[in-house]
Amino acid sequence: MNEPTVSKMKQMKLYGMHNAFKTAIESGRTDHYTLDQFVSMLIDAEWDERHNRRIERSIKNAKFHYKSSIESVNFDDTRNLDRNLVMRLAGCEFVEKNENILITGSTGVGKSYLGTALGYQACIEGFKVNYFNTSKLFAKLKMAKADGSYLRELAKIQRQDVIILDDFGLQALDSANRITLLEIIEDRHNNGSIIVTSQIPVQGWYDIIGEKTIA
Repeated sequence: MNEPTVSKMKQMKLYGMHNAFKTAIESGRTDHYTLDQFVSMLIDAEWDERHNRRIERSIKNAKFHYKSSIESVNFDDTRNLDRNLVMRLAGCEFVEKNENILITGSTGVGKSYLGTALGYQACIEGFKVNYFNTSKLFAKLKMAKADGSYLRELAKIQRQDVIILDDFGLQALDSANRITLLEIIEDRHNNGSIIVTSQIPVQGWYDIIGEKTIA
Protein backbone atom coordinates (compact mmCIF):
# COMPACT_ATOMS: atom_id res chain seq x y z
CA MET A 1 0.00 0.00 0.00
CA ASN A 2 2.87 2.37 0.77
CA GLU A 3 5.08 1.33 -2.15
CA PRO A 4 3.63 3.89 -4.62
CA THR A 5 4.16 6.68 -2.06
CA VAL A 6 7.77 5.61 -1.39
CA SER A 7 8.42 5.36 -5.12
CA LYS A 8 6.96 8.81 -5.82
CA MET A 9 9.05 10.39 -3.06
CA LYS A 10 12.19 8.98 -4.68
CA GLN A 11 11.15 10.08 -8.17
CA MET A 12 10.48 13.59 -6.84
CA LYS A 13 13.99 13.54 -5.29
CA LEU A 14 12.59 13.89 -1.77
CA TYR A 15 15.41 11.67 -0.56
CA GLY A 16 15.34 12.72 3.10
CA MET A 17 11.60 12.25 3.31
CA HIS A 18 11.84 8.97 1.40
CA ASN A 19 14.43 7.49 3.78
CA ALA A 20 12.61 8.68 6.91
CA PHE A 21 9.23 7.37 5.68
CA LYS A 22 10.69 4.02 4.63
CA THR A 23 12.56 3.61 7.93
CA ALA A 24 9.47 4.47 9.97
CA ILE A 25 7.37 1.90 8.10
CA GLU A 26 9.99 -0.85 8.23
CA SER A 27 10.58 -0.32 11.95
CA GLY A 28 6.85 -0.20 12.69
CA ARG A 29 7.17 3.18 14.44
CA THR A 30 4.40 4.97 12.57
CA ASP A 31 2.00 4.41 15.48
CA HIS A 32 4.36 6.33 17.78
CA TYR A 33 3.49 9.63 16.07
CA THR A 34 0.40 11.77 15.84
CA LEU A 35 -0.37 12.87 12.28
CA ASP A 36 1.18 16.32 12.72
CA GLN A 37 4.27 14.82 14.42
CA PHE A 38 4.74 12.39 11.54
CA VAL A 39 4.47 15.14 8.94
CA SER A 40 6.88 17.29 10.97
CA MET A 41 9.35 14.39 11.18
CA LEU A 42 9.25 13.91 7.40
CA ILE A 43 9.74 17.63 6.72
CA ASP A 44 12.66 17.80 9.17
CA ALA A 45 14.30 14.80 7.52
CA GLU A 46 13.97 16.37 4.07
CA TRP A 47 15.26 19.73 5.29
CA ASP A 48 18.31 18.09 6.93
CA GLU A 49 19.03 16.07 3.80
CA ARG A 50 18.92 19.13 1.52
CA HIS A 51 20.92 21.21 3.99
CA ASN A 52 23.65 18.57 4.16
CA ARG A 53 23.70 18.16 0.38
CA ARG A 54 24.07 21.91 -0.06
CA ILE A 55 27.02 21.98 2.34
CA GLU A 56 28.64 19.01 0.56
CA ARG A 57 28.14 20.71 -2.81
CA SER A 58 29.57 23.99 -1.50
CA ILE A 59 32.64 22.23 -0.07
CA LYS A 60 33.17 20.37 -3.34
CA ASN A 61 32.90 23.57 -5.38
CA ALA A 62 35.38 25.32 -3.05
CA LYS A 63 38.13 22.92 -4.21
CA PHE A 64 39.96 22.92 -0.91
CA HIS A 65 43.45 21.44 -0.99
CA TYR A 66 42.65 19.25 2.03
CA LYS A 67 40.00 18.72 4.67
CA SER A 68 40.04 20.95 7.73
CA SER A 69 37.70 22.05 10.52
CA ILE A 70 37.55 24.57 13.34
CA GLU A 71 36.90 21.73 15.81
CA SER A 72 40.28 20.14 15.01
CA VAL A 73 42.38 23.33 15.26
CA ASN A 74 45.14 22.92 17.85
CA PHE A 75 45.01 25.69 20.47
CA ASP A 76 48.05 24.62 22.52
CA ASP A 77 49.73 27.53 24.27
CA THR A 78 52.88 27.01 22.20
CA ARG A 79 50.95 27.96 19.04
CA ASN A 80 50.00 31.40 20.39
CA LEU A 81 46.54 31.23 18.83
CA ASP A 82 43.74 33.34 20.30
CA ARG A 83 40.93 30.81 20.72
CA ASN A 84 38.30 33.50 21.32
CA LEU A 85 39.29 35.34 18.15
CA VAL A 86 39.27 32.17 16.04
CA MET A 87 35.87 31.08 17.36
CA ARG A 88 34.49 34.56 16.71
CA LEU A 89 35.77 34.41 13.14
CA ALA A 90 34.19 30.96 12.80
CA GLY A 91 30.81 32.65 13.21
CA CYS A 92 31.52 34.15 9.75
CA GLU A 93 30.35 37.64 10.63
CA PHE A 94 33.44 38.84 8.77
CA VAL A 95 31.88 37.50 5.56
CA GLU A 96 28.64 39.38 6.15
CA LYS A 97 30.70 42.56 6.65
CA ASN A 98 32.93 41.86 3.61
CA GLU A 99 35.99 41.91 5.86
CA ASN A 100 39.28 40.12 5.23
CA ILE A 101 41.60 37.87 7.25
CA LEU A 102 45.38 37.89 6.97
CA ILE A 103 47.22 34.88 8.47
CA THR A 104 51.02 35.05 8.60
CA GLY A 105 53.70 32.89 10.17
CA SER A 106 56.66 30.66 9.42
CA THR A 107 56.48 27.39 7.49
CA GLY A 108 54.64 24.56 9.22
CA VAL A 109 52.73 26.54 11.87
CA GLY A 110 49.34 25.70 10.32
CA LYS A 111 48.41 28.89 8.42
CA SER A 112 46.86 27.01 5.51
CA TYR A 113 45.01 24.65 7.85
CA LEU A 114 43.48 27.53 9.79
CA GLY A 115 42.54 29.44 6.64
CA THR A 116 40.97 26.32 5.17
CA ALA A 117 39.10 25.61 8.42
CA LEU A 118 37.54 29.07 8.23
CA GLY A 119 36.66 28.37 4.60
CA TYR A 120 34.93 25.11 5.55
CA GLN A 121 33.02 26.95 8.25
CA ALA A 122 31.88 29.57 5.72
CA CYS A 123 30.56 26.73 3.51
CA ILE A 124 28.62 25.33 6.46
CA GLU A 125 27.15 28.78 7.09
CA GLY A 126 25.87 28.90 3.51
CA PHE A 127 28.50 31.06 1.80
CA LYS A 128 30.17 30.38 -1.55
CA VAL A 129 33.89 29.78 -1.09
CA ASN A 130 36.81 29.15 -3.45
CA TYR A 131 40.29 28.04 -2.42
CA PHE A 132 43.35 28.97 -4.52
CA ASN A 133 47.05 28.34 -4.28
CA THR A 134 48.13 31.87 -5.16
CA SER A 135 50.96 30.93 -7.55
CA LYS A 136 48.75 28.46 -9.44
CA LEU A 137 45.94 31.03 -9.62
CA PHE A 138 48.21 33.63 -11.19
CA ALA A 139 49.52 31.05 -13.68
CA LYS A 140 45.97 30.04 -14.58
CA LEU A 141 44.90 33.66 -15.10
CA LYS A 142 47.93 34.33 -17.31
CA MET A 143 46.81 31.46 -19.53
CA ALA A 144 43.27 32.85 -19.44
CA LYS A 145 44.55 36.17 -20.80
CA ALA A 146 46.15 34.29 -23.67
CA ASP A 147 43.04 32.32 -24.63
CA GLY A 148 40.53 35.12 -24.07
CA SER A 149 38.80 33.69 -20.98
CA TYR A 150 40.37 36.10 -18.46
CA LEU A 151 37.28 38.21 -17.79
CA ARG A 152 35.15 35.09 -17.43
CA GLU A 153 37.57 33.66 -14.86
CA LEU A 154 37.61 36.94 -12.92
CA ALA A 155 33.81 36.95 -12.93
CA LYS A 156 33.79 33.45 -11.39
CA ILE A 157 36.07 34.66 -8.61
CA GLN A 158 33.97 37.76 -8.05
CA ARG A 159 30.80 35.66 -7.53
CA GLN A 160 32.31 33.95 -4.48
CA ASP A 161 31.50 35.22 -1.00
CA VAL A 162 34.96 34.19 0.22
CA ILE A 163 38.18 33.43 -1.62
CA ILE A 164 41.26 31.94 0.01
CA LEU A 165 44.65 32.99 -1.38
CA ASP A 166 46.99 30.41 0.11
CA ASP A 167 50.79 30.79 0.25
CA PHE A 168 50.79 34.37 -0.96
CA GLY A 169 54.24 35.86 -1.54
CA LEU A 170 56.29 32.75 -2.29
CA GLN A 171 57.42 34.55 -5.44
CA ALA A 172 57.72 38.26 -6.17
CA LEU A 173 54.97 39.44 -8.52
CA ASP A 174 55.70 40.50 -12.07
CA SER A 175 53.78 43.35 -13.72
CA ALA A 176 51.02 41.07 -15.07
CA ASN A 177 50.40 39.42 -11.69
CA ARG A 178 50.41 42.79 -9.94
CA ILE A 179 47.59 43.99 -12.16
CA THR A 180 45.71 40.70 -11.70
CA LEU A 181 45.97 40.98 -7.91
CA LEU A 182 44.78 44.59 -8.04
CA GLU A 183 41.75 43.64 -10.15
CA ILE A 184 40.82 40.78 -7.80
CA ILE A 185 41.09 43.06 -4.75
CA GLU A 186 39.14 45.89 -6.40
CA ASP A 187 36.35 43.53 -7.51
CA ARG A 188 35.97 42.27 -3.95
CA HIS A 189 36.06 45.63 -2.19
CA ASN A 190 32.78 45.80 -0.21
CA ASN A 191 31.55 42.80 -2.24
CA GLY A 192 33.29 39.83 -0.65
CA SER A 193 35.92 38.59 1.74
CA ILE A 194 39.46 37.33 1.25
CA ILE A 195 41.49 35.03 3.48
CA VAL A 196 45.22 35.35 2.77
CA THR A 197 47.89 33.07 4.21
CA SER A 198 51.56 33.96 3.84
CA GLN A 199 55.01 33.20 5.23
CA ILE A 200 55.88 36.85 4.71
CA PRO A 201 54.91 39.41 7.40
CA VAL A 202 52.43 41.96 6.08
CA GLN A 203 55.02 44.76 6.18
CA GLY A 204 57.06 42.73 3.67
CA TRP A 205 54.25 42.50 1.14
CA TYR A 206 55.22 45.82 -0.45
CA ASP A 207 58.48 44.26 -1.62
CA ILE A 208 56.71 41.11 -2.83
CA ILE A 209 54.18 43.10 -4.85
CA GLY A 210 57.01 45.26 -6.12
CA GLU A 211 55.17 48.45 -7.05
CA LYS A 212 54.49 50.72 -4.09
CA THR A 213 51.37 52.41 -5.49
CA ILE A 214 49.63 49.12 -6.30
CA ALA A 215 50.79 47.63 -2.99
